[in-house]
Amino acid sequence: MTVLVITGTGTEVGKTVTTAAVAAVAVAAGRSVAVLKPAQTGVRPDERGDADEVARLAGAVTARELARYPEPLAPATAARRSSLPPVRPQDVAEAAGKLAAEHDLVLVEGAGGLLVRFDEAGGTLADTARLLGAPVLLVASAGLGTLNTTELTARQLAVLGLELAGVVIGSWPAEPDLASRCNLTDLPVVAGAPLLGAVPAGAGALAPGDFRAEAAGWLAPGLGGVWDAVSFSSTEGVS
Repeated sequence: MTVLVITGTGTEVGKTVTTAAVAAVAVAAGRSVAVLKPAQTGVRPDERGDADEVARLAGAVTARELARYPEPLAPATAARRSSLPPVRPQDVAEAAGKLAAEHDLVLVEGAGGLLVRFDEAGGTLADTARLLGAPVLLVASAGLGTLNTTELTARQLAVLGLELAGVVIGSWPAEPDLASRCNLTDLPVVAGAPLLGAVPAGAGALAPGDFRAEAAGWLAPGLGGVWDAVSFSSTEGVS
């Protein structure tokens, strides 16, 4: 796996912190890593974007951002309102391909969900994954409602002929409710793909050294970590 596309079931589900965890584990294993953010929205020029945050948490990674728009909107809408050029799937695929020629792993972190539009022509992160022939990692929320959005995304990936590598819960609560605990069993069923990790809520607030030291414990071996879904479910009281 040279390029991994990372999307979410929606916004604020933990995509950036999950991307940072995947990057940190890969760096710790001696791999060279690049993270590509096609379109950063809602961030001023002097503020840190998602790619910068991944680099802060994960360490020695190449961080690249293709476009930045000031308003916190879908990329196509933000580009139109700012009169700035949009990002197109072909642009993202080309940039990822160049990074892949120089790195062992390239992580492409989308904005929002799989079908959020990059441009007025309707180009999406799914189109980028198709152009790259890359698997997609889905970051999902933990609680009530996540089964529907996860299955919708998984079905769309299947329709498009794209590989779903697995699902990571992007923000696992310190005190999970019944729905969250049950979702540990149900998420891989509705996704038709393995559960590959659970990142603790608040992990992004850890000091970078602590984040890097703990990241492998949040991700399954399929992502280079040591997290085990069966053991985790048992610990969380899932029956």
